[in-house]
Amino acid sequence: MTRTGSLFSQILNLFQRSTFAHHVHELKAEYHARGFSSWDQFVAMLFCQLAQARSLREIADGLKSCEGKLKHLGLEQEPKRSTLSYANAHRPWELFQRLFYDLLAQCQAISPQKKFRFKNRLLTLDSTTVELCASMFDWAHWRQTKGAVKLHLLLDHEGYLPVFGHVTNGKTGDVKVAQKLDFPKGSIVAIDRGYVDYALFTRWTRQGVFFVTRLKANADIVTVRSRPLPRNTPVRRDDIIGLKPFEAGRPDLEDLRLVTVWLEDKREELELLTNHFGLAASTIAAIYKERWQIELFFKLLKQQLKIKTFVGTSANAVRIQIGTALIAVLVLRYLQFRSRFRWALSNLVALLRWSLFTYRNLWEWLDRPFDTPPLGPDQLQLKLDSICAPS
Repeated sequence: MTRTGSLFSQILNLFQRSTFAHHVHELKAEYHARGFSSWDQFVAMLFCQLAQARSLREIADGLKSCEGKLKHLGLEQEPKRSTLSYANAHRPWELFQRLFYDLLAQCQAISPQKKFRFKNRLLTLDSTTVELCASMFDWAHWRQTKGAVKLHLLLDHEGYLPVFGHVTNGKTGDVKVAQKLDFPKGSIVAIDRGYVDYALFTRWTRQGVFFVTRLKANADIVTVRSRPLPRNTPVRRDDIIGLKPFEAGRPDLEDLRLVTVWLEDKREELELLTNHFGLAASTIAAIYKERWQIELFFKLLKQQLKIKTFVGTSANAVRIQIGTALIAVLVLRYLQFRSRFRWALSNLVALLRWSLFTYRNLWEWLDRPFDTPPLGPDQLQLKLDSICAPS
């Protein structure tokens, strides 16, 4: 006999109900609530992501169709569309932020070792834009006829985990978000040219934070000296440079390092600017190439989860849905880390979506997803009835 709940209910066990209740109490998330708890809201929104529900109706009907199994999820009844819509518009999105960081700690505890040999923590900072209808999302200013939000994300390359996410309107500049962030001493931050700010680079250098980015085309530089080049690599130049201080807008700039790499596939040179003088030039090039992982992460968010269409139009509802999408990514990463099966995240998302309410041990399913599942309670009862039926 099956002695486990559904896969979805076992996933929800990753979130401690006592910790969840503590967050709800601190944030007063259920102030003036009438029967619909924050846990019900969280389960419904996580179901939206994992099942790829496209509307409030699909969330409500999808859970309603599994009404006999809702008790395993901690729900007393399926959520109503209007109730869920009101909760997303008025309850604090900070609750989902706290749940994200709770699960992040669990993922970091079991994440695999990083790719590079150096001990520095490698991070990538970037943003992605999600276009919205200006008439429906009138708070998300971007262009005259279009609205948009930006998701600013910090990706830790140890396990490729998102460790910071911030939602702004589409007009917010990337560098403005970077200026407000503090990184651990010794970190290496890979960024694109949209984050080039020489004042920010000076502050990072003095704080012991390293960066790798591309040199702007109009940068006015002076070569101080050249460093020896490694053999049999695409590195063309490795120079210590100075930026002309008044043209750069800073009279106190320190010397930087410029690594020029030849890209054979594009038949062009790539100029990389960094303040790390200890790593090999080929490693600097590999660090910037690794920045592509955040583009793959954004592709996962937009193609496999629900952040391109929203089930609510208020800023609070959008933040909750994006926050739940980031939580869903951590859930997928955690399952991937725990499994012995070589899952591609796209396959894991698809199979999990089809099996959310399958009665099977989650960890056995992760290791052997294509095995024949055991009989559920309903099928087992039918089989017993057929055996015991009089001939």
